[in-house]
Amino acid sequence: MQTSFLERHAEDILGVYSCFDRIIIQGTLPDIAHADAMTQWFFSHHLRIFDFAEWAKPYRERIRSHAEAVADKAGIQIEFIRKIDSFRKEDRIAEILSKRGEHPGLVHIFSAMETCHTFQPWHDKLSHRTFFRYDTGRCVHYYFYFIDPDLGLCYLRVPTWAPFRLQFYCNGHNWLARRMTKAGISFTQVENAFVNISDFAKAQSLADACDPAFIYRHMEQAARRYCAVIGVFPSGVHWSIMQLERATNIVFKSHDVLAPIYEEIVRTLSHAVRPDTLTMFLGKPLDPRYEGELGSKFSTRIEGHCLRHLMGSTGLKIYDKFGRVLRIETFTNDVTFFKHYRKVEHRDGTACFKMASVRKSIFSLPPLAELMDACNRRYLEFLAAVDDPTSALDTIQKVSRPVRQEGRSYRGFNLLFRKYHLTALGKLIVAASLKLKEMVLIPLLRGQLLPA
Repeated sequence: MQTSFLERHAEDILGVYSCFDRIIIQGTLPDIAHADAMTQWFFSHHLRIFDFAEWAKPYRERIRSHAEAVADKAGIQIEFIRKIDSFRKEDRIAEILSKRGEHPGLVHIFSAMETCHTFQPWHDKLSHRTFFRYDTGRCVHYYFYFIDPDLGLCYLRVPTWAPFRLQFYCNGHNWLARRMTKAGISFTQVENAFVNISDFAKAQSLADACDPAFIYRHMEQAARRYCAVIGVFPSGVHWSIMQLERATNIVFKSHDVLAPIYEEIVRTLSHAVRPDTLTMFLGKPLDPRYEGELGSKFSTRIEGHCLRHLMGSTGLKIYDKFGRVLRIETFTNDVTFFKHYRKVEHRDGTACFKMASVRKSIFSLPPLAELMDACNRRYLEFLAAVDDPTSALDTIQKVSRPVRQEGRSYRGFNLLFRKYHLTALGKLIVAASLKLKEMVLIPLLRGQLLPA
């Protein structure tokens, strides 16, 4: 039987845990969130569509003056970013935190001129209707970085122009760190990774108890604290998931142990993961009509090498954190990519339970945790074959040899040149076959063909 990756390296592993990493949530004001809503807002308040700019300017000034007041109260100077790519905001915040400390409260405020959503007043001469159309523009955005007592380091991005689409960021590792501290679990954290946890099982139970309502309350508090126009619109803020990362972290005892293992894994995976294999990891059968991005990319980061597999806006990546943590991460910019069994309400008022795309609501975090953990788990199972295929090579030999049974001959499977519908055992065998082909046969043939 194939030995799992975790079993094979059990003596060198401290523990394993899974949690959300990067979480970005978009906040919209339903009263003016889209063109039709803005049109209705203007009509219901007896405003002229073409007075949109004059209507929006006082709100822009309200947000700006409020940001300046918040900065003055905290003794902070707003830092204007003239060139977006001139530096990483995260590095600047880390520098400030090294001097300030990790106590709760406002850390820093950035401002930058960036692209924003907006609307264009329009009059249709054929229908004689006046309304808003979707448009883009540029306006000043404020980034309020703060330490939340429960979520850790967060930021709220506030644009100064209608429809004021907010952006909230937090990190699941920071949230888990605070929960472990309250539970009396000791740990060592380096940025967004734990290189040691005294009780991995208990830490995992805390990570699994992620309560969307808890995060929702903290986002609402931040929005009302830093966005001065929230109270103008009675429907409040609607929060939806914009970007999400779910990480499975394998914590090794030392860099010397992980380094050679990781180097071999990345070299093999860069050849072994094919489009059909990637869709298997993500639980998404490949539609022949699919025309989006599909493939793998290898990059070098400050911390080490990263191998990324993409299927449109969703994918998997594997990389090492500080030479101690092997991280497998499922990420997405569109959570509707995933499907699960849920209640679906129809326009006629009826409802039924069926497989449907995950909603973008913040309350979809629990099912997304299960779905993304499953992707990481399938990828980890695949590692068992590419990390050490020797146990599967015997099986390859068995299934590739012809056999004779009850007077009838059956030819073996040609795993390198034919496609089959694979069982779980078949996936392990094919993974080993790919490694044998890429890492042994091809180099051997090259050596025979090249002149001495």
